[in-house]
Amino acid sequence: MLNLVKTTPTMRFLQSTWFPVCLGIITTVLILTSLLPSAGKTMLINSSNNQYTEGEEWTAPDEREISYDNDGDLIRYGKELVVNTSKYLGPNGIVAQISNGMNCQNCHLDAGRKNFALPLSAVASTFPKWLDRSEKIQSIESRVNDCLQRSLNGKPLDSINYEMRAFVAYLKWIGHEVPQGVKPRGSGIQPIPYLNRAADPVHGKKVFENECSRCHGVSGEGVLTLDKTAYVYPPLWGENSYNVNATLYRIIPLASFIKANMPFDKINASNSSIFLTDEEAWDVSAFIISQPRRGAHFTTDWPNLNKKPLDYPYGPYPDNFSEFQHKYGPFGPIKNTKAGSELHPKQITAGLK
Repeated sequence: MLNLVKTTPTMRFLQSTWFPVCLGIITTVLILTSLLPSAGKTMLINSSNNQYTEGEEWTAPDEREISYDNDGDLIRYGKELVVNTSKYLGPNGIVAQISNGMNCQNCHLDAGRKNFALPLSAVASTFPKWLDRSEKIQSIESRVNDCLQRSLNGKPLDSINYEMRAFVAYLKWIGHEVPQGVKPRGSGIQPIPYLNRAADPVHGKKVFENECSRCHGVSGEGVLTLDKTAYVYPPLWGENSYNVNATLYRIIPLASFIKANMPFDKINASNSSIFLTDEEAWDVSAFIISQPRRGAHFTTDWPNLNKKPLDYPYGPYPDNFSEFQHKYGPFGPIKNTKAGSELHPKQITAGLK
């Protein structure tokens, strides 16, 4: 026998409206969720979705992957520090006053996302690593401090400092798709052939005047932002430039960097191949490194002289070539001598452990 429940007008009204109301709520939630594509994503660092192999050209990851949580905020702040270093850590920095006013992306172009422009693609995949320069294992934090002390002529950050943690978070995120130990194509800089002569600062000055001074200033002083807190185009020598211990004070990496990326205004305005010739890149680099800049070289660098770069501009050396030739070339004879000595290896130290 069925128990029949008598429905009232109110009950009939609720029964006729509850389903559309619930359906509307569910639909609204789904639409809002779709408008927040990062909400359900997590930060990818050293993920198993490793896609790059040695020699494969790298593409920077999509920033929409970054999660909207504390970890994601740290990554975004790390990128901000790379792009606007001076705002936070420059001479008038709002966090600390420990650097020279240049931004990290003055050398690591486009926040470290541009291939062959010292990109940050392989930092997370290759650090910690052994560094011949110091004969020690170097951490990512130590690598960041190297840039602060050398390229920004500044002071180091503590490894647990919030800004250091942000730098490291960004470095790990930007390289999270690169497997450990892999350096994809585009990381670092692309070498160019050696000249059969020494690079010529006199000819380089003419190249600088014709192709570089309109951005970097006639005296290499750079161009400041309107509020004078950072550099749009960095100084290439002088009081506010990178010091004598920076990698780009060496002519081989500097010439390669210039060849791949300069003149910046022509290459980026037209997206075409308006590059300097190899000779122009070498000679203008010779002019730039012949100009005065701050700092005394770190005498503890390269304790094993056999591992010193060919173009390291300070002696002593494990060969009989002059400081001038080590600074300006030609490098072919130095390389050949070094190759011959490597057949009979003998560690030569500077006695500066």
